[in-house]
Amino acid sequence: MTEAVQGAGRIVFQAHELRDRVLALGREISDAYGPEDRLLVLGVLKGSFVFMADLVRAIDVPLQVDFLIASSYGDEQVSSGDPKLLYDPGSSLQGRAVLLVEDIVDSGSTLRTLLSTLRERRPASLEVCVLLHKSAAGVEPPPRWVGFDAPNEFLVGYGLDHAEDFRQLPYIASL
Repeated sequence: MTEAVQGAGRIVFQAHELRDRVLALGREISDAYGPEDRLLVLGVLKGSFVFMADLVRAIDVPLQVDFLIASSYGDEQVSSGDPKLLYDPGSSLQGRAVLLVEDIVDSGSTLRTLLSTLRERRPASLEVCVLLHKSAAGVEPPPRWVGFDAPNEFLVGYGLDHAEDFRQLPYIASL
């Protein structure tokens, strides 16, 4: 598929580019963890669900999966800067190796809030894997694994949405 769905704009990352990069991230993450780490992959819903599904299938070490929901956009194209935790994971993080999987780091406010909240739960380690990272996002420390540097545009597809539309696209497009 080379043409974007009507309204989605130009294609920024093709489906084959996403597939290849997710496989590479899976190898890198697999090299960083062992069975003794009790890896918990924690996805930030809803945007990360497609990426996370592909990523966990590419990771070659035992793992468990859980989710949380955070929101800072609503129906807008700009972050509110005030992220809300709408669903808290049921899994205990204490003493676990936790890999937080996020779709995109834009302003960094959601990720900063989530990392602060999750650190309070005393994981053995807490790392971040993000599919898309905008260079303007100032998160310290930066995500350990980044799929792609993203242009400063509003992106949709491969799980990312605008007002719940476009998640189904197999590529990422600029709105």
